[in-house]
Amino acid sequence: MTDADALARCDALAQIAASQGESPVGSAVVLGDAIIGEGVEAAKARHDVTCHAEVEAIRAAVATHGRDLSAATLYTTHEPCLLCSYVIRHHRIARVVIRHAVPDVGGATSRLPVLTTTDVASWGPPPVINWIT
Repeated sequence: MTDADALARCDALAQIAASQGESPVGSAVVLGDAIIGEGVEAAKARHDVTCHAEVEAIRAAVATHGRDLSAATLYTTHEPCLLCSYVIRHHRIARVVIRHAVPDVGGATSRLPVLTTTDVASWGPPPVINWIT
């Protein structure tokens, strides 16, 4: 599966979220050539602020492949926020591919770079970040 293929799937998931009145965010976790978890933004519908697309995709991946996602790549239409960045780091996802930056609360571009910090030794190295617009 190419980066373009995975991001195209995320775009389709984002359209689903938008059609349901949510922020247009879609995310997928890929291991090898297979999507092992998908998520659409669902915080409004579920009345749960933690139901971000990235978290939903990671929850689905963990349900089928366990907690260690260190060989996986997370694809997302929007830069993971601080919450999502913590979850990505907790599961040691190796690579994150992002389409759009979110500088106010983004885990890489905000003044609180949870996704890229090396200040928390127990998290190990940060994931490789690729921006594809």
